Amino acid sequence: MAGKLTTHVLDISRGTPAAGMKVSLFREGKLIRTAVTNRDGRIDGPMAAGEEFGEGSWRLEFSVGDYFGMSDLGAGGFLDVVPVAFKVDGSGRDYHVPLLVSPWSYSTYRGS
Repeated sequence: MAGKLTTHVLDISRGTPAAGMKVSLFREGKLIRTAVTNRDGRIDGPMAAGEEFGEGSWRLEFSVGDYFGMSDLGAGGFLDVVPVAFKVDGSGRDYHVPLLVSPWSYSTYRGS
């Protein structure tokens, strides 16, 4: 049984999906994939899946500084890159890691 990793980003300063945000995925410190969120704030397809997505230490890095720098809020936000480090237990379950973000704060959780 093989799981997958998905994510999405919501811009809570506007109450909209965060379209156009770069997201990078690392496993044990090695870059696995970089993608950009679509108009729904999601990555088209999983960030990792199947045999590639196994037990270990993982990190998603969200380029929020670049995203907010391109917006009508302009530069001057507090956050640059938001790292979300987590462990995968090897059970084969799916992991969904959403990010709720503004230029000054963020929240995340393990979704379903």
